Amino acid sequence: QVQLVESGGGLVQAGGSLRLSCAASGSIFGIDSMGWCRQAPGKQRELVAVVRSGGNTNYADSVKGRFTISRDNAKNTVDLQMNSLNPDETALYYCYADIDYSGGKLLTRFWGQGTQVTVSS
Repeated sequence: QVQLVESGGGLVQAGGSLRLSCAASGSIFGIDSMGWCRQAPGKQRELVAVVRSGGNTNYADSVKGRFTISRDNAKNTVDLQMNSLNPDETALYYCYADIDYSGGKLLTRFWGQGTQVTVSS
């Protein structure tokens, strides 16, 4: 069994910063990509940032230059530093990880339960 647990959400004023963290635990033989998505009320879930096992990163255009994703392969964690937040980024933020949980090299995507980020104007 694999679990992803997020932390670090909360309420912040426009222009402020938050740091989200996500830790994967359980039966883990390897992790490929780790990333963050967000879903605002009435909107589709969108990819915010992803970091691959080799360290390559990709960001949504809307967050480039303001958000930074990082991971610690030894601890199976992924963080998202968010700066200069604006109110329309209020959403439930989810982390995910593509994990080999059986040792058979097959990757399965696991999701966290989500952490709320609210940006006030």
